[in-house]
Amino acid sequence: MDATAWALVGLVIFTGIVLYLKVPAMVTKSLDERADKISNELDEARELREEAQNLLAEYQAKRQAAEKEAEEIVAAAKREASLLSEGAARKTAEFVERRTASAEQKIAQAEAQAMADVRASAVDVAIAAAEQIVAEKVTGATASGLIKTSISEIKTKLN
Repeated sequence: MDATAWALVGLVIFTGIVLYLKVPAMVTKSLDERADKISNELDEARELREEAQNLLAEYQAKRQAAEKEAEEIVAAAKREASLLSEGAARKTAEFVERRTASAEQKIAQAEAQAMADVRASAVDVAIAAAEQIVAEKVTGATASGLIKTSISEIKTKLN
């Protein structure tokens, strides 16, 4: 027999051993297991991707809610600041009005006091002048009685 025949016999024996040991079934089983493993990994990856997308959507919703809440807080703070500013302006205006009224009242009292003082001074000066004039023109006891009577009459009329 020649070498080709021996190669054929070796090939047949090898193929028989391979078939007897069920190598094609093991290879097929191994490939099926690998395909199943890859399929499971793909399914798991899909699930993880869906979870990640859900988490992303959830966090985006939370972020938007937080932004909206922050805007509401800022708006509320602006409204409160505006109200406080208006209240402070109103209180300041009221304070200025009260102080102005108080100052005007004090000025009026001072004017009235000054007028009273001027009148009293004028009366005293007028009485003294009248007393001097009457004293120069009238002499004696009648002058003294006349002066006293005149002074008392003027004082009663002023009061």
